[in-house]
Amino acid sequence: MTAAPFDFTPLLPAGSPTAAAKWNGLAKYSFVGGNNDPEQVPLDGLIDAINAVLKREGRTLATYGLESGPQGYRPLRQFLAAKLSRDGGIACTADDILIVSGSLQALDLVNATLLGRGDTVIVERDTYQGSLNRLTRLGVHTIGIPLDGDGMRIEVLADTLADLKRRGVTPKYIYTIPTVQNPTGTIMPEARRLELLRLAEQYGVPIFEDDCYADLIWDGKRPLALYAMTKTANVIHIGSFSKSIAPALRVGFIVAPWAALSRTLALKTDAGSGALEQMVLAEYCTPHFGTHVPSLRRGLRAKLDTLMEALDEQFGTTAEFEEPKGGIFLWVKLPDHVDTLKLYQAALAAGVSINPGPEWSTDKAYAGCRLRLCFASPTHQQIREGIATLAEVCRKEFGVPTRIGNVEQRA
Repeated sequence: MTAAPFDFTPLLPAGSPTAAAKWNGLAKYSFVGGNNDPEQVPLDGLIDAINAVLKREGRTLATYGLESGPQGYRPLRQFLAAKLSRDGGIACTADDILIVSGSLQALDLVNATLLGRGDTVIVERDTYQGSLNRLTRLGVHTIGIPLDGDGMRIEVLADTLADLKRRGVTPKYIYTIPTVQNPTGTIMPEARRLELLRLAEQYGVPIFEDDCYADLIWDGKRPLALYAMTKTANVIHIGSFSKSIAPALRVGFIVAPWAALSRTLALKTDAGSGALEQMVLAEYCTPHFGTHVPSLRRGLRAKLDTLMEALDEQFGTTAEFEEPKGGIFLWVKLPDHVDTLKLYQAALAAGVSINPGPEWSTDKAYAGCRLRLCFASPTHQQIREGIATLAEVCRKEFGVPTRIGNVEQRA
């Protein structure tokens, strides 16, 4: 007689997330997530780097922290300090940087440092799903600020902060992705950054700056980071190697004043992020990052062009979008009656995966007809075929587009 399997369900605490689905592989045409171009991973350089650094320093793997301490491998932090100064104007040292397991752990650690249930934070209306999901699980009240072509609308932020002050509420932080915003691809200009900093200082609210896509600006030119522009050290800055090198390495970083970083470090109780990944990145990036990233940008830009051409061909004017200034995503608006949550299900059944807009916005109604497409991972042929399939599914489900591949379709 076979015993019944143990039931763990009654033991789960209140508020536990729903069970995860089993992994069945990527869709044939995958436009989801933050996956990058597999052909652009600098594989040969990484192989050389791992051999070199292991031969030189491999025995330090016997020590937690590689003899560099709990903040992460010092040569990687030194590389980052120089890079952040050169690219974003950030004046910091290796001791101002904490290496973490990807930007998701950075989000978790900053949230654990600053937030409690019932707190209020301000975010961009359309923003990173990973950030929104975490705030929801923490029981935090999230206020979304609309965006325009220059990022977060500062006049709406000013009104929101004034209203919150009248109600006796001080937000715990303002979360922003000012440099190649996710999902819209906008870049906040320097004048607006100064206004944001002025408001944050006026109302006593810190800024949480997510800078994960700043390396992927098409022309390679970016405004100063908010962290570099603050006069009151009220900015926490995070970044990642996921988009510039490879997401599966799971290496990110936090830059913050020691008063904040020391609190965050006290909560990082995992005995350190993956050491081998840090060693390889430091060994590879120090001599090669400056030549690798421009090549990566050119490849991604070409894929964006293919995606926009495919959307124009298959959807025509029924797909509206603004050309992003960098990154790996295109934020697309379909006609108002298209429900992208339903489109997601139908498209997935046809082998196409998309990110429905409501998952990336604080305003579910506004984002209901929008979707986010990642163009980095699929090949040019997969982009063309996938968008053609998506258009056919959309036409069957919602009657748009009426033309597919410039051929009139009959219902």
